[in-house]
Amino acid sequence: MTAGPPGAPGPARARRVLVLGGTGFVGRTVCADFRTAGWDVLAVARTAPERPVAARFLPLDLAETPPDDLARTLEAERPDVVVNATGSIWSRDDAAMDRICTVPTLRLLDALGALRNRPRPLPRLVHLGSVLEHGPVPPDGTPRPGDTPGPGPAPEPTTPYGKAKLAASRAVLEAAANGAVRALVLRVANVSGVGAPDVSLLGRVARRLVEGAAPGEPVTVELAPLRAHRDYVDVRDVSAAVLAAALSSASGRAVDIGRGEAVPVRRLVDLLVRVSGVPARIVERPEGPGAVPERDWIRTDLAPARELLGWRPTRGLDESLAAYWEDVSGRAATV
Repeated sequence: MTAGPPGAPGPARARRVLVLGGTGFVGRTVCADFRTAGWDVLAVARTAPERPVAARFLPLDLAETPPDDLARTLEAERPDVVVNATGSIWSRDDAAMDRICTVPTLRLLDALGALRNRPRPLPRLVHLGSVLEHGPVPPDGTPRPGDTPGPGPAPEPTTPYGKAKLAASRAVLEAAANGAVRALVLRVANVSGVGAPDVSLLGRVARRLVEGAAPGEPVTVELAPLRAHRDYVDVRDVSAAVLAAALSSASGRAVDIGRGEAVPVRRLVDLLVRVSGVPARIVERPEGPGAVPERDWIRTDLAPARELLGWRPTRGLDESLAAYWEDVSGRAATV
């Protein structure tokens, strides 16, 4: 590269983003999209990624890292934005959920607080919450609003995951309300697409389809009763919402991120079978005696995300599941 004339300003520093949980399902796509947009990306996670991630990598367990140590990392990296994509739904123990979903966020807020008196501005925070923070929807099926700064239904989550994520999101919103941080909370619906965990509904179905992809009798996919209606959004659309939130000037708000449609999960499973091209028979296991069917209906309210971020989902479920199956079947073929 040819040097400029003496005294000329050097090249502008690329904007930096630190993605906590950057090797996970959503975090991996977030890292890739920020890098494509020209950002310098650092992925932070407890263990090294099994698959390559489009970022520099720092091994760090936030639940075990003292806030002062995390503050020193932030001071050294000087990120413009921190994306908090930590937390996993795939555990049912309350204590584990607290450690995975709540504690890392509290440590992060403490670390940011330790930097408040530094001369540089604090990084902007984009915190990924969950629509399960809302709790059950009203009996008429009306979606809960993504943000209720005034009178309205208070969140009443019923699952350990929803409770732990709500505690984390409330801490972020309280810090923003107090002026301690510039932050937005994105309450994300069920996510589909490339990288969906093997333990998820899509992952379990895909694994059976891969196993039965050889010619012969249709593969049997046995599942729990598929009564739920869920809002599924492609991971690339979630990542686009994160980037929009990073570039937004809004703070102290929580918005839903989904497709705004309650989809029967049986239809979702049937769609994955169709895009795979694998003959399959779906069997729903009968419930035990005395089981009481629960209402499980989720649909996001997208109006706040449109108004605040100019964001809307652009990918349908067909496209999302086709990309997922192409990735899953392609990886299986190389094993």
